[in-house]
Amino acid sequence: MIFSSRMSRTIAGGGWTSDWVRPERLPAGRLDRSKIRSSFGEAMFVGRRTELDLLTKQLDHVKRTGGGRSVAIRGRRQVGKSRLVQELCDQVELPYCFYTAVKGASSVEAVGHFLGALRDSSLLTSGGRDLLPSQPTAGGWGDMLRVLAGVLPDTPSVVVFDELPWISEQDATFDGHLQVAWDRLLSSKPVLLLLLGSDLHMMQRFTEYDRPFYGRATNMVLGPFNLGETAAVTGLSGADAIDAHLITGGLPGVALEWAPGTPPADFLRQEISNKTSALFTVPEQSLASEFPAPDTARRILEAVGGAGGRTFSNIAAAAGDRGGPVSSGTLSPLLHRLVEEKQILTVDKPLSTKPSKLAQYRIADSNLRLYLAILRDVHQLVLRDRTAAARAVLDSRWSTWRGNAVEPIIRDALAIAAGAGGVPWADTWEVGAWWNRQFNPEVDLVGADRIPIASRIAFAGSIKWQDGPFDRRHLDELRRDAPLIPGFQPGVSGLVVVSRSGVDLPAGSVDLVWGPDDIVQAWSA
Repeated sequence: MIFSSRMSRTIAGGGWTSDWVRPERLPAGRLDRSKIRSSFGEAMFVGRRTELDLLTKQLDHVKRTGGGRSVAIRGRRQVGKSRLVQELCDQVELPYCFYTAVKGASSVEAVGHFLGALRDSSLLTSGGRDLLPSQPTAGGWGDMLRVLAGVLPDTPSVVVFDELPWISEQDATFDGHLQVAWDRLLSSKPVLLLLLGSDLHMMQRFTEYDRPFYGRATNMVLGPFNLGETAAVTGLSGADAIDAHLITGGLPGVALEWAPGTPPADFLRQEISNKTSALFTVPEQSLASEFPAPDTARRILEAVGGAGGRTFSNIAAAAGDRGGPVSSGTLSPLLHRLVEEKQILTVDKPLSTKPSKLAQYRIADSNLRLYLAILRDVHQLVLRDRTAAARAVLDSRWSTWRGNAVEPIIRDALAIAAGAGGVPWADTWEVGAWWNRQFNPEVDLVGADRIPIASRIAFAGSIKWQDGPFDRRHLDELRRDAPLIPGFQPGVSGLVVVSRSGVDLPAGSVDLVWGPDDIVQAWSA
């Protein structure tokens, strides 16, 4: 019997009112997504219910105890950290100060900017401004943090330091000054201190055990919209919602440009004719911020995303120059940095019951991956007013790129469904892929109880995301390849098919069939 998972499709909280669009700003009656932008001059806040709930609970603790709490929020640029925190400040209607650091500013300039933000904030009473110095003091951040503590009200408040790593870049003592001020002054005040940063490695290091602020802040990682949130924002479902997520990468800066209900093909056609489209500018800004001076690391990233280099040897060749491939001694630490520190690459390893040294690398953000593979070339043509040629390039590459890029989303969706009991195999928590050294065969889906080395293989499966149904020929290939996976037991381990265009198979020939709706529902539940 074919088991088709149809999980309850419930966007958290039941629709867009749960996405923290303020009720008093909405038109009377049932919310119409198409009116979100047209009825108001400002962009509405969508998604992030879970993150707002977590921050609100931290603030509730401040109100209840009268003591301070600190949260360090890290996430890549354009994921909406500043917007999330601003929405919190607007909703709770408490006094707050929002300070954004300036990259490259000297320590003296940074302190001056903070003094200005403090002076303009709602923390100060009418007489409180008299307590502020007219100019930054010679004591730098140490003195300025004491000034902050002195003007904080006795009632709950919020203080935000945005782009914290840029402060630390210019003043290596800032972490220590903040730790002293927090321990002696700020933590006894009813204040929620929010520390934001886009440099993931530096923000992670900020609260590690060997740093001054260790143990003093709760860590929060803010990622892009998930597939369910992207579906809600774009007003799409099924395969169109998945395409929208692949195109936007779940980045609010791109997703909120999407007029609800617009088919992906129409959105792409409209956007690529715009030379300043967020499809181009967001990934370009990300690259410029991560790699201000193109170097070997940048070439490695471009090799993974644009030249098809996914294995170690392929990346070395594609990122090389006239002197030949990048040497192993150079490539290994750079890949480690891009995976572990920058978190801009992800490494996939074969999933089976036997250990393997094989690995493939991919761009973690599908929007950046799309840019490096297709949109960068498209943009160059658009800048030369060759829009027709740009569309031809997109049309020729899109289907193949999409077929590869969708695989991680499907694996994650199956893992989510398995954890919720949405597949017919108990104790299945991980879904990956398997391949041998010759990439013959490659099996798209492997469900197991753990990674990187499983003790039991629950199922193997195949993804078909091109046009046309999954038919008997594809099934014969899956039945031939699956038993080659170490740990797969024919007759015990199951078979799974995920197809964009349905299946043309005899009843009972596989154990689970999924389509686009099932993938979106897994993320939305």
